[in-house]
Amino acid sequence: MKFSREIKTGVIVIGGILLFILGFSYLKSSPIFDNSRTFYAVYDHVGGLQAGTQVSINGYSVGKVNAIRFKDESGKLLVTFSVDNAFEFSKNSLAELFDTGIIGGKGIQIQPVFDNGPLAKDGDTLLARIQPGLTELVQENLTPLQQKIEGAITNADSLLLNVNQVLDPATKANLKAGIDGLNQLIGSLVIASQRVNSILAQNQDQMNAITRNLGKISEDFAQLSDSLKLAGLGRSVIELEQTLKHLNSISESLERGEGTLGLMIQNPDLYNNLEASSRQLNLLLQDFRLNPKRYVNVSVFGKKQKSYVLPDHDPAEVNDSLK
Repeated sequence: MKFSREIKTGVIVIGGILLFILGFSYLKSSPIFDNSRTFYAVYDHVGGLQAGTQVSINGYSVGKVNAIRFKDESGKLLVTFSVDNAFEFSKNSLAELFDTGIIGGKGIQIQPVFDNGPLAKDGDTLLARIQPGLTELVQENLTPLQQKIEGAITNADSLLLNVNQVLDPATKANLKAGIDGLNQLIGSLVIASQRVNSILAQNQDQMNAITRNLGKISEDFAQLSDSLKLAGLGRSVIELEQTLKHLNSISESLERGEGTLGLMIQNPDLYNNLEASSRQLNLLLQDFRLNPKRYVNVSVFGKKQKSYVLPDHDPAEVNDSLK
């Protein structure tokens, strides 16, 4: 069966058109038989995002960016992208704009949310979020440091201005004089240390002799302590302690009024009686001395006994007047 030239030409043209469509679709990375859903996201800026950039979920490519255009007069950008139907996620999922590399480049990754909410459908607008890139993070962290450095520089300038104001010519002259005086003091100290070293060098033998004498004295003290130890000094100390304990016990007994001496100390009546008896005894002795015949009377014929007469100067009265 033979085909006419027109049929062959038509088949070639149709084949060429199909090949062109296939090639164009391949270059645009869009399949002819599309099995994906289209979603939208609104961003304040896209950071150089281009159409045809891959859309990923957990690092796996599931679609691509189809178009980017201005949404309205506000200047916000509406990004249209497609996602394969093989993966279902909630309508509350996020379309996050992130850096695809250190050098640059932007991409979109879906942060799926599994909240048992309604599933995302074709034509839905997902929540948009921009992940800070490396440049933004560095700038964000360096901004406070930059502010601190600027503040430190400003404070340093103020300090230098204050120092310049304080260091007037008179102050500078005083500082110079103080430094000169300090140098002279250091020189004097150096000379004094040299003199001390010279004196020590000249009297080195005497210093050595003094050191030897101190060593000998310490040895003598050690021998003395050994001698005292051998002489029973420890036992004497123990006996002295026991004696002191006995004295303490005796003093406590006296304070409690135990024994004759304790009663005399604690009982004033006994002391008063002893004092009265002593006074009567003095009177008796005085009278015996003045009138011995009253107590020793030898009479052959029996003489009448004389009555007792109180002396003119009674020792008891004298003692009371002295008190």
